[in-house]
Amino acid sequence: MRNALPERTAGALRRTGVLIVGGGIAGLACARALGRAGLDDFALLELEDEAGGNSRGHSMGGMACPLGAHYLPLPGLAAPEIYQLLEELGLVRQQFGRAVYDERHLCHSPQERLFIDGQWQDGLLPAPADATAARQYLRLAAAVDEAQRELGFAMPTSRAVWTPAHAALDAQTFAAWLDGHQLTDPRLRWYLDYCCRDDYGAGAAEVSAWAGLHYFASRHGFHPPGADSGEREAVLTWPEGNAWLARRLADPARIHAARTVLRVDEGRHEVTVQAWNERADAPERWIASQVVMATPLFIADRLTGGALPALHEAAAGAQYAPWLVANLQLRGPLLQRLGAPLSWDNVVFGGSALGYVDAGHQGLAPLDGARVLSAYRAVPRKQRAGLLREDWRAWLQRVLAELQPVHPDLPEQLQRADLMRWGHGMSIPVPGRRSSPALAALQQQLPGRLLFAHADLSAYSVFEEAYTQGTRAAAQLLAKARHAASR
Repeated sequence: MRNALPERTAGALRRTGVLIVGGGIAGLACARALGRAGLDDFALLELEDEAGGNSRGHSMGGMACPLGAHYLPLPGLAAPEIYQLLEELGLVRQQFGRAVYDERHLCHSPQERLFIDGQWQDGLLPAPADATAARQYLRLAAAVDEAQRELGFAMPTSRAVWTPAHAALDAQTFAAWLDGHQLTDPRLRWYLDYCCRDDYGAGAAEVSAWAGLHYFASRHGFHPPGADSGEREAVLTWPEGNAWLARRLADPARIHAARTVLRVDEGRHEVTVQAWNERADAPERWIASQVVMATPLFIADRLTGGALPALHEAAAGAQYAPWLVANLQLRGPLLQRLGAPLSWDNVVFGGSALGYVDAGHQGLAPLDGARVLSAYRAVPRKQRAGLLREDWRAWLQRVLAELQPVHPDLPEQLQRADLMRWGHGMSIPVPGRRSSPALAALQQQLPGRLLFAHADLSAYSVFEEAYTQGTRAAAQLLAKARHAASR
């Protein structure tokens, strides 16, 4: 990070009513809500050349692929803002009182497969090895159903009432909760660990029991193989992943990209934001009546100099998962093993990585042509420094080593590899995080001129949380404006 600039070199002065710092999904959602409410006097500063945060996209050999988040589950009743967005984007419509989604954007079949016991099986949940394991699967399904019925879970998480029972779950790890319920089957535990790493960037031994149950109870539950209600969760996805959504949220007229924000100083009557215009290689000074900090909390705390106690406390307690996304451009299709055919999501049982997504799965191109596979890896926090320092070739070799036993012809088919490092990719819902009073305080209508909007405030990082945090901040701004106008 650059040092703050002296006042005499503060650069060009720009004024706006509302300034949004950060162009991830939360910042874009806030900007969209303000614009749709008729507010014109606002701007958004974004560090990268393209907005979208970890929902940005990429292209290799003319084929679109994701750099980060790559799907969106169909929203439930607790997420009307998400449904409204999808409706406005033409992805869903009401027909005879029910939601009908555009089939072109729903994940095509086959959706997912798991390499286990020497072949590919349909779906990611391993079949239980014996009757004892099968009973554990059933006990977990019953526990998830009970948690949903007795406690309540929702996505976004703020839509479920937080109770002492939730806090008790949040006080222990998911692994400890599973041990306490004697859910120890190795195949089941691998799957649950995979689910946690996939959604939270850390395994069951790191995330809270609340987070582990939330993964299932806020969606469609846990369904053992053969369960009557075991249909697969429908998701929306695109070759470029959630960049499809981010690009439609972004208003180029409002976004000032390639701006490194250096300092945010809140005054009694205005907020001063010192930034560096990377394209012009020149300083800028922005003056705004209100500023929305749509950045990770540790960045917001640094920019404000640790001056806000709740923010400083929340930032100090944050733990982040580093990620690696490797897009692999192939000359042609890989040789397939026995079992289920190439799917959108492809995972190797027992592996430490998260498998790969076929980025072209949503397209209509023939399967015998060039492809891009997007391999995902939630990197252990202790390896974050290595992710930054080590040569990219070493990380590519780790990616290939994970996949080569299943696809021995991968090295000869590999034409190009682009690696994306996310040093602080996701906020990990470690024990106690969701219960944090500091996180709750930052989401309230605060006095002063700073508001906060980021998925960090929800204790974990998914599109639904980021988007609703952004719309919440916009609603608070609009309420402030109405209150001021009525005085």
